[in-house]
Amino acid sequence: MNFDNLSAVITGGASGLGHAVARGFARRGARLALFDLNEEQAATTVESLRESGAEVSFYPVDVSDEDAVAAAIDAAERSMSGLNVAVNCAGILGGGRVLGREGAMPLSRFRDTVMVNLVGSFNVAKAAAERMQRNEPNADGERGVIINTASIAAWEGQIGQAAYSASKGGVVGMTLPMARELTRFGIRVMTIAPGVFHTPMIDTLPQDIQQALGDAVPFPKRLGKPDEFADLCAHIVENAYFNGSTIRLDGAARLEPK
Repeated sequence: MNFDNLSAVITGGASGLGHAVARGFARRGARLALFDLNEEQAATTVESLRESGAEVSFYPVDVSDEDAVAAAIDAAERSMSGLNVAVNCAGILGGGRVLGREGAMPLSRFRDTVMVNLVGSFNVAKAAAERMQRNEPNADGERGVIINTASIAAWEGQIGQAAYSASKGGVVGMTLPMARELTRFGIRVMTIAPGVFHTPMIDTLPQDIQQALGDAVPFPKRLGKPDEFADLCAHIVENAYFNGSTIRLDGAARLEPK
């Protein structure tokens, strides 16, 4: 699928990896609909994208809310006169030990993490697929592309990441069966599992911690750049033979226990 006349929904699009994907897609000429809960940050993001010439709209959406997602997908499709791509970048860390100093982890923390990271990705994917199935197919019979975001913590979760790793492991686990099911509609499903990337959350850490995180990456010895994530999303969109897999984007990093 090429970027000519392409319309994309990007969750978590106001900042971090989602913002990078929005910039990258806009640079390639795509129409955009950004889903996020941070309305203040979204206003700044939308303004900057529009100044660069992008056609972009914003919807304040809690991705864990099935009805809200369905309504926003419907509105975005109408606004963009179509929907070809959905990229799930919305997520939360949900950190905490199963047995911490204050006692056992509240179930609500585990549940909230799974609801946003896993159920939220599912909500957006199924709502987007429902619209994509009506698209006119291209020469390959392709009607749409769904890209989810997992994490290398899906395999090597650290102490304090039980909830986060479970949620991201679920995203990895649903990728192949969802891709297999949606082949009859010509919709591809892929997942990217990033390592430690330089996002606004990382900027809150002390400089020595940031340096240590980068040094722990085998090669290149630095944090991932959000634009590298965005470029991979764009390549997945353009390369029709990517389907049903999870790609680690991590510089060969493997998380230590803590």
